[in-house]
Amino acid sequence: MSARIVLLVTSPRLPAGLLTSAAWDVVRQHPVLTGAESELVTAVRQAGAEVTVVEGPATQPLLDAVATHGTVVWLAGPAGDEALARELGLRLARQPGLAEMELMYGSWDPPGARLLDAVAVMDRLASPGGDPWKRAQTHRSLAGYLLEESYEAYDAISADDTDALREELGDVLLQVVLHARLAEELPEDERWTIDDVAGGLVDKMIRRNPHVFAGAEAGTLEDITENWERIKRAEKARDSVLDGVALSQPALALAAQILKRAARRGIEVPPPLADTQVDAEARLGASLLATVAAAREAGIDPEAALRRATLAYAEAIRTAESPPAETPTPQPPDPR
Repeated sequence: MSARIVLLVTSPRLPAGLLTSAAWDVVRQHPVLTGAESELVTAVRQAGAEVTVVEGPATQPLLDAVATHGTVVWLAGPAGDEALARELGLRLARQPGLAEMELMYGSWDPPGARLLDAVAVMDRLASPGGDPWKRAQTHRSLAGYLLEESYEAYDAISADDTDALREELGDVLLQVVLHARLAEELPEDERWTIDDVAGGLVDKMIRRNPHVFAGAEAGTLEDITENWERIKRAEKARDSVLDGVALSQPALALAAQILKRAARRGIEVPPPLADTQVDAEARLGASLLATVAAAREAGIDPEAALRRATLAYAEAIRTAESPPAETPTPQPPDPR
């Protein structure tokens, strides 16, 4: 077998020592070199492998070890040691037959691994020595930012701009992670963490999707929705069909949501009539509520309809603001 240098790359986001069987085989069978002590180095040594820490440039020590042992393993650091890999590749290309270089992944990031980075970065920012602004925030002081970022994500969806949506969802995620980090500073009996948030979400998704996780009959989309609502009602044990409606949402959307909830349970309460109200504000409110009810009956989203009309009106205002194009001055006919 030809001499080889195995560059063993691992995920820094997984527990030290969580390696594939092929990776464990190679570190147990061959000398291992690395650039610094780490939890992974400790785990590999505890498994019975020989690990040598190389101080300074590693290219020549690796080639010397290959000449002695035939095969050596370089245990890459958290950043992957790309500079070393490039240098080795150039050196081996200039000296064919010296050794072969093999890249081996001992572990890799699972989907969602960068969320761990987001949590780690936020912990640094919100800890002593981090960002004073974030450390000074509370759930209440951040409430407006959560709404603002959500609206910006909504705008990206409305514009069918998926690149902008990715960025805006990151800003929404920032709010989620920051709220969770601040909750770690609450009194012990009120404290919770990002893992509590994620754990509650996972449990909820599993409970409310028995057609996926418990082998229940899926049926139609309507059946699935009704099953979701039935499970939700059993979990919440609410006194009213309106319990859980977000009262802080815009009034137009709030009216549509309340009408939808009532209709779902077959509750028929006629909206107030505008001409029975005692003041102008109440009459206008009743008239708007009747308009929302009519929109719902027609299958139209009143919030989206008003937004569309308002944006069109805004565009008309911008057009009116533009200076009128100058009319060219008529030129006399050429006498020639």
